[in-house]
Amino acid sequence: MNKPNFLRTIVRNLLGVGLICMAFALVTNAQVQTQTQTEKGQPTRRISVHRGTVVYVSGNNLVMKGEDGIIRAFNDVPDSARVIVDGQPLSVHDLRPGMKIERVTITKTTPEVITTIKTVTGTVFSVTPPVSVILTLEDGKNQEFKIPEGTKFTIDGQPTDAFSLKPGMKVSATAVTEVPETVVTKRSRNLGQMPPSSSETINPDVPMLILVVPVS
Repeated sequence: MNKPNFLRTIVRNLLGVGLICMAFALVTNAQVQTQTQTEKGQPTRRISVHRGTVVYVSGNNLVMKGEDGIIRAFNDVPDSARVIVDGQPLSVHDLRPGMKIERVTITKTTPEVITTIKTVTGTVFSVTPPVSVILTLEDGKNQEFKIPEGTKFTIDGQPTDAFSLKPGMKVSATAVTEVPETVVTKRSRNLGQMPPSSSETINPDVPMLILVVPVS
């Protein structure tokens, strides 16, 4: 049968007392208690602004000319997308050639460290130092764990090694894993401006041939 391996030996300060605990991978069962903690770091924000002018609108397809002079096609713009013009939300069907649109995007990046703590308490059934130990768990079943070199056990609040373990001793073991993650959230807002009355209007029913750069 496959035997769980120790993850690593960790040093933690718990309630101001330095404890050296043995840490190992545990098979998920009723004997294991799991706690998850998330520590968030300092978030960073990045603001990007893109501006352009509406060139052509047909159904849910939109063609715009950016400030860089490049014409881009936005196909299948969702009906739920909104552009705020004079305080009124407009859909893609309300846009008109010549309208100025500004898209402001705020990107927030938050570093996180997710710590998972699994603990188990058992009674030493037998030990083969410094290789392995068999613990009798609370349900009366025995389970064998491999012991990596340098591992310390905590017994009655005191650290000890595998050579000091004796049958009948009650020991606590803790498995700790830390996974760094990055959480990225984006929030966008579209602002529009009606075209000047002197702007040349384009009939959307008239076919046009435009060289565009597609945007996914």
